Amino acid sequence: MGKGEKIITLNRKARHDYEIIETIEAGIELKGSEVKSLRAGQVNLKDSYARIEDGEVFLVGCHIAPYTHGSVFNPDPLRPRKLLLHKQEIKRLERKIAERGYTLIPLSLYFKRGKAKVELALAKGKTIVDKRETIKRKTAKREIERALKHYRYKG
Repeated sequence: MGKGEKIITLNRKARHDYEIIETIEAGIELKGSEVKSLRAGQVNLKDSYARIEDGEVFLVGCHIAPYTHGSVFNPDPLRPRKLLLHKQEIKRLERKIAERGYTLIPLSLYFKRGKAKVELALAKGKTIVDKRETIKRKTAKREIERALKHYRYKG
């Protein structure tokens, strides 16, 4: 994360369930009370994804809790939210999704210079075998680090 960026939430399960091919930063179209809920950290990215419809990208399944001090006109917490990307980027993503069977998954939501941004990943679903392999690799790396740390202190 760079200067002036504040992470709101991370989608930890995404990196476990998907193999990340490429990441893209997109703006997100929000209502006023939704921004206040984001500042309070009242958001959940679990089970959310992005969908391309009629040349526009929408974030689906992202739950932004209604603002507690808002009025009765608070927007629906699960409404699809438009993501702001350039037309060329959308076309490129659409081609990749169509030809390779990738999917768009949000990895994180954050503020950058006061604007809400979402980090989207072009991803491919992992199989159970891939997930096990990732866990084995992580465990092996952790054990090696532990052994090296122990060795350095005794040395």
